[in-house]
Amino acid sequence: MLISVQMPESAEAAHAGLQTGATALGGGTHLMTRLNDLAGGDLRLVSLRRAGLCGIDVNGAAVALGAATTLADIEDDARLDYLSRCVRSIASPPVRSLATVAGNLFVPQPYGDLAAALLALDAELDVLGTDGARREPLERVVTDGLPAGELVTCVRFTAPAKDTFRFYKASRRRLNSGSIVTVAARITIEDGLVGDIRLVLGGLARRLVRAAGAERVLLGAPLNAEVVARAAEADVIEPFDDAYASAWYRARVYPVHLRRALLGA
Repeated sequence: MLISVQMPESAEAAHAGLQTGATALGGGTHLMTRLNDLAGGDLRLVSLRRAGLCGIDVNGAAVALGAATTLADIEDDARLDYLSRCVRSIASPPVRSLATVAGNLFVPQPYGDLAAALLALDAELDVLGTDGARREPLERVVTDGLPAGELVTCVRFTAPAKDTFRFYKASRRRLNSGSIVTVAARITIEDGLVGDIRLVLGGLARRLVRAAGAERVLLGAPLNAEVVARAAEADVIEPFDDAYASAWYRARVYPVHLRRALLGA
């Protein structure tokens, strides 16, 4: 049962509120729909709406997204046009006007498509903990989570060079649909060969997958259908059944969607 909502005016005050066992509330697009599941216990929320965590800063290639920045803010910023395909694949415009950057990092699969894109871009998080502020790789947080009471305040990454970022999402319908398979990649081609690759998969396990095996197959190889087909067999995936697709179907179509993501065909 929801018993209180705090509205702190700073990140430090929000962090202090979390020390009482409260839960951070960004846009609420995931959490508020699940309040009935939490009806057995008292629920205290700390809203980040007024905590000074909104905003987009672009300084050359360095990008910083405030934790409470909405997906609509990203969608509307021409400096982040490489993320447009990703953001527009998430939910619907009214939902994107509420959903936040940091909130998307912690929703379960098959959601979290922006998190997949940011992981492919090797993002780091500014985290406010009991020992003060620190920087954490998003990859570690995706794998291990954060200790209770800690607060993400900012997401930082380097903007990809032109034509090096790829994002592809297969879903049942255009809006308001979780992922069947999501592929996010930062890839460079040098002299016809893959010179650098960072590949992230969504929808194929209960958390995002850094496809290290596929990266090894692709690195130094020509980017063609034969190599991509081998790459699709290089990682252990653990697809699951849900309302959007069966585990069997996800595994079956993954190679097709990886090829479409990397080759466009």
